[in-house]
Amino acid sequence: MSIAPIVRTILVKVEAPRAFELFTGRMRDWWPRNKSLGREPLVDVVIEPWVEGRWFERDAQGLATQWGKVLAWEPPHRLLLAWQIGTDWTYHADLLTEVELRFKTEAPGSTVVTLEHRQLERFGSDAARHRGMLDGGWPTILGEYQKITDGN
Repeated sequence: MSIAPIVRTILVKVEAPRAFELFTGRMRDWWPRNKSLGREPLVDVVIEPWVEGRWFERDAQGLATQWGKVLAWEPPHRLLLAWQIGTDWTYHADLLTEVELRFKTEAPGSTVVTLEHRQLERFGSDAARHRGMLDGGWPTILGEYQKITDGN
């Protein structure tokens, strides 16, 4: 069974190098606080800037909860992340769906950012329902990211 990928595109008011930097280096500033796996309040979201680097959140107690890892790190135009969060909203080392971000400067001072979350069939028997949940969440997340880029 194949599940269609989720594709979302936004326009941000910074060029690609800054858009990439704000996405990868300041996720703590724009990631919605209610989109967390931890038991304590979310304090930080970290993408380690290298292939095989971790993608994780840190809570108010300092506990790190893994979300996935970096599969490709190609600043300022491409980032490929492994989303390893299952339908039960916990980390699964043996699960891997991909979240790819592309950053393309269209005109001076603006960048088209495209997110594609794919290989959703790997969620198994609950893949179609879970795709619907993720499809509803990505616009909110990208909207928060867009707000911070427009302020920089």
